[in-house]
Amino acid sequence: MSLIRQIWLLLLGSLLLSFICSIALGINSARDTFEAQLRMKNSDNAVALAQVLSQQEGDQVRMELLMRAQFDTGFYQELRLLAPQGETLFLRQGQQAPLHAPHWFMNLLAVQSEPGEALVSSAWRQIGSLRVISHSAYVYDALWSGTLKAMATLALVMSLSAALAAALVKRIKSPLDQAVKQAQAIVNGEFVTIKPSDVPELSRLTLAMNSMVVRLRSVFEAQALQVESFRQQAQCDALTGISNRKHFLGQLSAKMQSEDGPKEGGLVLLRIVDLAEANSKIGREATDHLITTISDALRSYTERAPGCHLGRLNGADFGLYLPVGGVALETGTALVQVLRSVLPALGPTFAVAIGAVEINQDSTLAQVMSAADNALARAESRTTQSVELDAAPIGSPAPQGQDAWRLGILNALVTGRAKLVTFPLIDSKHELIQFECPLRLRLGFDRRYEAASRWLPLAVRSRLTPMVDERAVSLAISAITQDNMPRCVHLCAASLRDPNLAHRLRSLAERFPAAAQHLFLEVAETAAIDNFDRMIELGRELKPLGVRLGLEHAGERLSQFNRLLEAKLHFIKLDGAVVQGVASDTAQKDFVRSVVSMLHGLALQVYAEGVIESDDAEVLFQLGVDGITGPWASSQRPDCVRDADSDNT
Repeated sequence: MSLIRQIWLLLLGSLLLSFICSIALGINSARDTFEAQLRMKNSDNAVALAQVLSQQEGDQVRMELLMRAQFDTGFYQELRLLAPQGETLFLRQGQQAPLHAPHWFMNLLAVQSEPGEALVSSAWRQIGSLRVISHSAYVYDALWSGTLKAMATLALVMSLSAALAAALVKRIKSPLDQAVKQAQAIVNGEFVTIKPSDVPELSRLTLAMNSMVVRLRSVFEAQALQVESFRQQAQCDALTGISNRKHFLGQLSAKMQSEDGPKEGGLVLLRIVDLAEANSKIGREATDHLITTISDALRSYTERAPGCHLGRLNGADFGLYLPVGGVALETGTALVQVLRSVLPALGPTFAVAIGAVEINQDSTLAQVMSAADNALARAESRTTQSVELDAAPIGSPAPQGQDAWRLGILNALVTGRAKLVTFPLIDSKHELIQFECPLRLRLGFDRRYEAASRWLPLAVRSRLTPMVDERAVSLAISAITQDNMPRCVHLCAASLRDPNLAHRLRSLAERFPAAAQHLFLEVAETAAIDNFDRMIELGRELKPLGVRLGLEHAGERLSQFNRLLEAKLHFIKLDGAVVQGVASDTAQKDFVRSVVSMLHGLALQVYAEGVIESDDAEVLFQLGVDGITGPWASSQRPDCVRDADSDNT
């Protein structure tokens, strides 16, 4: 039972007890007073009537007339004249019921009317003894009337006392509620300070809680800095600060395997020609300056082109991933032009070679790297700042024009040619946590359901992603209502720019409140942070309905934990580039361990995506990851994998 409820019960019990005791004491006191008055009245009436009867000199007729007249004009229950020997000489009795007092009240408060007695004599001769008992009916009526008045007065006093108590309890309850909300916020991983109360004791509690919140925030800020430090050690090149080879290749592999990644892209490899010879001529410090200068020039390019990834593959080689196809050669040429203005200032002998290759998602990482290396080797053999594109693009571009694709996407959404495929997210016991549910569309060019990587760029360009996401959420809710299994749907980054998306998703979830309790929505980490106001709005609209929000492809910007708290997230999915190869990389283990520790401290679930190797999965669970998805998880739970093409019609 809550403290406030206990206080209320104590106050109400005290008031009720006081009310009952006051009424009982008042009634008993009044009854005692009335009984004393009856006793005095009976005695006085008996003495007065006995004196009158004594003056009749024993005349029985006159005495009887006097007693009859006295009985008829008074309020007597009994008049009795007894002879000295005890026999009754005269007796008159009568009953009178109370006018207002109920019977239960009379039974509860029995009023004793003690008889008054006096001797009747003539001269020295005793005629008899007189006994007088007055009616008590008026006493009950008077007691009942007095009780009602007392109850009304005490009820008014009790009401005023209750109102005063309510104001007092409210004054106590408000800061207590704030303290409880603050404590619950801490449990949820949120750090909220509140205004101190006017109540001294509660003010001390509030100040103590605020102090604890500030300290916890400081702890997590320090932990966030440590996480960032581990990230840089695990993922970044020590000299340039850009991605190291392992992380860059992990990012490239994750992009090529992602359901929602671009179908086409490009890879540019840049090599500083004869770096070892330059190092021996100009020294280590000048060589480092050369490398950082080239790195800065490449980084400035990626900052102007969202979605690009830059990495240092070894001492002399850099890699640049391009998220769109058909621009690899153009990008390589542009980089050469930029470096031609930079390199002469560093020395006359420096040159770079660039190899470029177009990427199709159907190709493998090994094929892409081999083609890029071939192009780089041809460029390097020319010994000048040159660019080579691989002779044949890997894969082939999709047919049809933009208008045909847009029409195909619209038709697929409107006519119901859209399906969710399912992949498992499992825990350490291989139990299902949720279904990962990418959306696939049958566009009409053939009978296949296409992955998002094939049509999503066109949907983004045509501003159809909000419609796509609403369709995916609707399909997930429909599936949940059938089997009650949790499902996770990815929201496109472009959809977050729609100001009405949160409201429309809320309306959809409100129609199926039970299914909404099992619905998970995720947004890419970069998109969520870049559109943070929309993420907060999504949380505000959907979390009260039980919908849980999370980030996917996470790992680069998790140190911005303050924003994670504001978004009221439920889970974080670490990107495949972060977790691949963790079993054999100590720095990567330290990073993942610190991330898991920080996020668990914020009451967030931590999942790993894109896990391929069983050794990595085992280590990730040892590091505290709550669940894993990717090829390894699908191999452990093939019963949970459902491809849209398996039931095409």
